[in-house]
Amino acid sequence: MNQDYSNYSPDDQAVWRTLYERQMELLPGRASQAYMDGILASGFPDVRIPDFDRMLNLRLEPITGWRVVAVPGLIGNREFFELMADRQFPATTWLRSRDQLDYIQEPDMFHDTFGHVPVLTNQHFCNFLQDLARIALSHVENEEAIEMIARLYWYTVEFGLIQESEGLRIYGGGILSSPGETVYALESPIPKREPYDVATLLQTPYVIDRFQERYFVIDSYEQLYHSSPEIEAKLEELLVVSSQQWAVGSS
Repeated sequence: MNQDYSNYSPDDQAVWRTLYERQMELLPGRASQAYMDGILASGFPDVRIPDFDRMLNLRLEPITGWRVVAVPGLIGNREFFELMADRQFPATTWLRSRDQLDYIQEPDMFHDTFGHVPVLTNQHFCNFLQDLARIALSHVENEEAIEMIARLYWYTVEFGLIQESEGLRIYGGGILSSPGETVYALESPIPKREPYDVATLLQTPYVIDRFQERYFVIDSYEQLYHSSPEIEAKLEELLVVSSQQWAVGSS
């Protein structure tokens, strides 16, 4: 599908501006430097709903080779990972309404683009996404494997933290597009903040209806990318163990 920019009303543009300005007041000093650099590199200071082809892709593709592609909403696992393996980031084109400024059940365009696209200017992060998609596609018919990959994706791409020289920062799009969780993830004493560990992430269920109980911290985007072989190996190991347990239980 295509993004029909003419469908956005003046009120849609006003809602976007409200969301954008509110987050940009919070993110300096909290968001990863790669994200803040990516805001500039990908053209978001325009303060308008982003035009995928005329703004984002014109800027993003020369930097990392990635493109943003319009999708109708949540899509199936195979289509999602096939797009990512082809260096295409799926983003919906609908925007939340004024009465949904603080919470929506399903990701909208603000989450998909403002939350994620700026970090797509970082090559190591993009390489990680492409590798993860490749691994997922090799197991796409296995629900248990996809669930484990979804956990790792959730705790990195959506709700990941990174330790930078200036301090703990956010790179996960689910946090970066949420004013409440932006503050909570870094400043609340409630959640645990643990080092990035592949085996732990693959086996840690996540919550979708409230702030996270645990966050996992990477040391660098290079660490994330270079963990791909470990993800693949550990996933295979866990699947073998699960299969053996099932066989014993059913005998």
